[in-house]
Amino acid sequence: MNETRVKSKLGKAEIGDILQLLPHRYPFLMVDRIIDMDSDRSATGIKNVTANEPYFQGHFPGNPVMPGVLLIEGMAQTAGALCLRHIEKFKEPPLVYFMAIDKARFRRPVVPGDTVHYHVQKMRNRGRVWRFRAKAHVDGILVAEAEVSAVIVET
Repeated sequence: MNETRVKSKLGKAEIGDILQLLPHRYPFLMVDRIIDMDSDRSATGIKNVTANEPYFQGHFPGNPVMPGVLLIEGMAQTAGALCLRHIEKFKEPPLVYFMAIDKARFRRPVVPGDTVHYHVQKMRNRGRVWRFRAKAHVDGILVAEAEVSAVIVET
């Protein structure tokens, strides 16, 4: 078992651990830390949104708003890290592919200076397919929600 997976089992994952689990890199890594993992049932990840994010250059000049699809991506990355934390039967580290988004709703804009908390809760998993209920909050206020599905694939 690799060292990162052992650390992740403690319930938290810092950026170095996340980089070991997920293939995403800047500017497309949407999770800075995972502050809580409860077995394979749930996880909470965070993203500190800064004015330096590259998407703010065009979305929208003078009125920067984090694109909703990136909030969904952050939820999916948090869920992906939770999946990978519990997969140990592969010879090589597997990948998690985002399969579906359902019931997506965007409730309020996310702007520079916000800290987004992604809460994902496993609804079910069958074999290599996992489904999660996901919510994003800023200061305790719901800003987005969705159901996301993913499949684990051997590399």
